[in-house]
Amino acid sequence: MPLHTNFNILTNDEHTESYSAGQKIFEAGQRGEVMYFVKSGEVVVTLGDKTLITVGAGEIFGEMALIDGNVRYANATAKTDCEVVAINEKYFNFLVQEHPYFALNIMRVLAERLRKKTES
Repeated sequence: MPLHTNFNILTNDEHTESYSAGQKIFEAGQRGEVMYFVKSGEVVVTLGDKTLITVGAGEIFGEMALIDGNVRYANATAKTDCEVVAINEKYFNFLVQEHPYFALNIMRVLAERLRKKTES
């Protein structure tokens, strides 16, 4: 489910990171100090050999570890060349305060992913 936003702040170059196809973004077991918003390209999130989700422009990933403070439980790899916006806790809190709809979108994404997981 795309995180539908028109928040210009999410295109801020200060927080943008670029990855080449095949490059690891994070690995299971690492501390999750940021979540990501995909500006362009695709990212695949895997657990072992299983693909959990593929996300593209306008979608988020890595949010669980940022929100609950636990380590990453999956791996994220650039499926294509991509640009992502890294959102740390301070930036996340700023976005929630300045754009309450941002928080609602995050909750919708989490709810949809949980619903899909329980239905499968």
